[in-house]
Amino acid sequence: MNVLFIFLDGIGLGENNPETNPFANAKMPNLNALLDSRSLLKESAPFHGERASLIAIDPNVGVDGLPQSATGQAMLVTGKNISAELGYHYGPKPNPAVAEYLRTDTIFSKCVAAGKKAALLNAYPPRYFDGIDSGKRLYSSIPLAVTNAGLELFKHEDYFAGTALSADFTGEGWRTMLGFPDAPVMDAPQAGRKLATLAKEYNFSLFEYWASDYAGHKQQMETAIGLMEIFDGVLGGLVKEIEEERRKTKEELLVVVTSDHGNMEDLSTRKHTAANVPALVIGEKSAREEFTREMIDLTHIAPAIWKTVTRDLSRQL
Repeated sequence: MNVLFIFLDGIGLGENNPETNPFANAKMPNLNALLDSRSLLKESAPFHGERASLIAIDPNVGVDGLPQSATGQAMLVTGKNISAELGYHYGPKPNPAVAEYLRTDTIFSKCVAAGKKAALLNAYPPRYFDGIDSGKRLYSSIPLAVTNAGLELFKHEDYFAGTALSADFTGEGWRTMLGFPDAPVMDAPQAGRKLATLAKEYNFSLFEYWASDYAGHKQQMETAIGLMEIFDGVLGGLVKEIEEERRKTKEELLVVVTSDHGNMEDLSTRKHTAANVPALVIGEKSAREEFTREMIDLTHIAPAIWKTVTRDLSRQL
């Protein structure tokens, strides 16, 4: 079974408070349908339904201080309790100690070593690579894990060719912010279908969405609501494409949506929060049950993904 990991930066499970939590305001009918009318709120987890499961997992991992991006993301792709081993949370970009954990033994490096196909599905613009090459920009944990595994990050040519997806899902940002007036643009459901189509080409794929964390730090309620309503449209298209593909080919795709720390669910603060983060899992029921069994914190995501991919491989052999 192929696995698609959708990483939403800075999303916790918060209180049902429309004054501070965008998830208490956003119209998300596709998510609600998956969760039997529930929303992405603290009160909704745990939930196990016919189409999706939602559990709350701990990003704090027993370490004092608020969880941070570099260690949180690194734990998600390694399965190691990096914050506990270092004695602190760190971010936003990896310091040398965190970067060392991302050299080997990540989901990406394991896939490469086992001959499986893996990819980060985001397309990056030329200015991103210019910043990396000049030393003015550092890789965040997930791209660092990808490049350390010997995999290439997708470029603007890949986005134009339809083999990678824009970081804002729809591609509008390529036109309005990145200076590509002819960049392909799609609506949210189309982007979701594209995401599913790309994911089926890989044993493991990851899509990274960082705008949610930015909106949380800026305490922008309207922006946050808009972002999550777009994501809901993506989710709708993704699920439709998966279900149509299943009917035609019987192939299954397990979708995992989670985060590195809380932030956007509480706009009363600019800081990260200690809230549990959601682990939303979409797919065949027995696979979801196995995936979420004994899942407690961020360190359990990577092992569950690896177990799912390798179990599928053993069946094929």
